[in-house]
Amino acid sequence: MLRLSKKIDYALIAMDYIAFIENDQIVNTKTIAEKYNIPLELLAKILQKLARKGFVISHNGPKGGYLLAKDPSEISIGEIIQAIEGPIGIADCYHAPDNPCSQKASCNIRTPLGVIQLNIINLLNSITLCQMHQEGFNLPSPVVQVNGVN
Repeated sequence: MLRLSKKIDYALIAMDYIAFIENDQIVNTKTIAEKYNIPLELLAKILQKLARKGFVISHNGPKGGYLLAKDPSEISIGEIIQAIEGPIGIADCYHAPDNPCSQKASCNIRTPLGVIQLNIINLLNSITLCQMHQEGFNLPSPVVQVNGVN
């Protein structure tokens, strides 16, 4: 089953909270962790990773915390996922060139899975943090082509 990890859930929750807190306040990790019942140490690691990747700005000190580094309309859900987990993929054969699949030469699902994976990546990259925050936003319709057929 395709599923987003808890790290991704927590990253998206935190990014949404930081992006849409009133008056663009600096938000500390403890506030987010308590509000959403997220393990504090795990959330701290996630936010540190997002800071290293340039999605949030870290402010140190007793009144420290995080601010969004870019406008929420410029940050895609796909970018956040990749910042936390690495490349998005549904099949290992697309992400492990140094560990080739023994069935690659005779595989009959590699191309269709590649199309599905590309559509998933495109969909995630097309949804911004701002759109995710808006209740009931319209998802773009993915176009799936396999062997030139829609």
